[in-house]
Amino acid sequence: MRRETPPERLIEVRGASVRHNGRATLDTVDVTIRAGEIMTLIGPNGAGKTTLVKVALGLTEADSGTVRRKPGLRIGYMPQHLTADRALPITVRRFLALGGRRYADRAHGALAEVGVAYAIDSPFQSLSGGESRRVLLARALLREPELLVLDEPSAGIDVVGQGELYDLIRGIRDERGCGVLLVSHDLHLVMAATDRVLCLNRHICCAGRPEAVVRHPEYLALFGAGPRHTLAVYTHEHDHRHDLAGRAADRAGGEHG
Repeated sequence: MRRETPPERLIEVRGASVRHNGRATLDTVDVTIRAGEIMTLIGPNGAGKTTLVKVALGLTEADSGTVRRKPGLRIGYMPQHLTADRALPITVRRFLALGGRRYADRAHGALAEVGVAYAIDSPFQSLSGGESRRVLLARALLREPELLVLDEPSAGIDVVGQGELYDLIRGIRDERGCGVLLVSHDLHLVMAATDRVLCLNRHICCAGRPEAVVRHPEYLALFGAGPRHTLAVYTHEHDHRHDLAGRAADRAGGEHG
């Protein structure tokens, strides 16, 4: 029988520990991020999620352990927050062009890929929450990333918008074959969008397929049981779409009342 070659390792962290003021922020953490896989990093506030991401990306050095990254790895990063000064308006086109001429030339295509090409000449400050998240995703895609790192990508978006965004992220993974690292503190809809989950609380509490993680005792101890923390499967299938404000419209573009 022919053995399948496992997906390429983009980042491999082994035994990483970080201490701050004598206190462990990370304690002997192992994680492997592979091409073509969506992995979600979850944990409560203060669990060390940001620290682990910084260690994995080479922005913070671990006190112990090793980190190996694919040579020349291209990373696209989508921050949780980006504050735009309303006193200094900037269009989406100019915002994306801040990365240089080669980004400016591809801005329209990236916006089209995430569904907001119409906003290219709109002031960035005027965008809705869902629109601004998609523009930030487009900016990350301009780097032609092998790994997308998305920090709380659905922040400020309603449930319908979250489902649409996670569908988009899966589609980008399928089309580009890139790895995706999602960072979240809540599994409400993220679980349905991911291949693998790593639950962190300074150490790795549990890891694996989402349907296994939600039943793990350490996960339940952190997040509890109940409707809010059950596995949310997004099956929003119909013959219409939603715009970024949540309004339903048919495929021809007409709105439903």
